[in-house]
Amino acid sequence: MKDTIFDPIRKKRVAHTPEEGVRQQLIALLSGQYGYPLHMMSCEYSVTINKLKYRGDLVVFNNQAKPVLLAECKAPYVPVRRDTFEQILRYNMSLKVDYLLVTNGVDTFFAKFDHTESRYIYLDKIPPYNELLK
Repeated sequence: MKDTIFDPIRKKRVAHTPEEGVRQQLIALLSGQYGYPLHMMSCEYSVTINKLKYRGDLVVFNNQAKPVLLAECKAPYVPVRRDTFEQILRYNMSLKVDYLLVTNGVDTFFAKFDHTESRYIYLDKIPPYNELLK
């Protein structure tokens, strides 16, 4: 039997790949340390861009079921580079969230969209869920 890990969002055991391990670490961090409710998160969220289907690794929703955060997870041995940011920005063309998170479990980058300057500004820490909703 393949190595599996329990996903509290999908409420089932899933294959424990290096990327899935990073996603589960992120879910535990967001829910445990920053108060992100598990029921407000979705794994492998379907995104359609130019009639092509993609999957966002983790999406966090607000109380109106609107996506507010998109996260992209990579395996620990995959460096977070420009192409990783281009990937999450491409997915966000469909979702239009204000917060982006990219992590490989070693390096984590968190950005908030600044509407006055029309650009993302990197933050030095992940905000608690209640601050994300403001």
